[in-house]
Amino acid sequence: MAATFVPVRRLHHFAYRCRDAEQTRAFYEDLLGLPLTHVIRAEIVPSTGEYCPYVHIFFELGDGSSVAFFDLGDDQGAEPSPNTPAWVNHLALKVDSLEVLEQAKRRLEDAGVDLLGITDHGFVRSIYFFDPNGVRLELCVDMQGPPTQADRRRAHEALDAWRVEKRARVPA
Repeated sequence: MAATFVPVRRLHHFAYRCRDAEQTRAFYEDLLGLPLTHVIRAEIVPSTGEYCPYVHIFFELGDGSSVAFFDLGDDQGAEPSPNTPAWVNHLALKVDSLEVLEQAKRRLEDAGVDLLGITDHGFVRSIYFFDPNGVRLELCVDMQGPPTQADRRRAHEALDAWRVEKRARVPA
């Protein structure tokens, strides 16, 4: 058996491209209440060395993780993937209670944000909406306690069944 990978503790940040840093700030900070905590401005990408002027902005979640955005200075957003439905790729953010989820829904609706839900998925309830960059967001609340060993076992069993069904439908 392979050695265990290093412990991964939590999400640090997830980054997207945005059209306009200020419009994005207003949505995430003013509407969603996520404080702007870091801004990086650069012309050279540190990881690749390529020239690409940008600003990288970070908004803090309650657990200290962040959602971040890159404004590349060209007023272009990320293009949706042509082979993926718009509902697939999304960022799900947890709230504390069903009451808080209902409050968020009202606030978003009052701000003119189109949304879907509250949707009951069994173990969570969710609302869905898009940010100004076309990023699909989900606010969700857990409706049961933390996953148990039995939950994990059932999850593996369900995935195994899906794999068998898919293999029967999609030739290798």
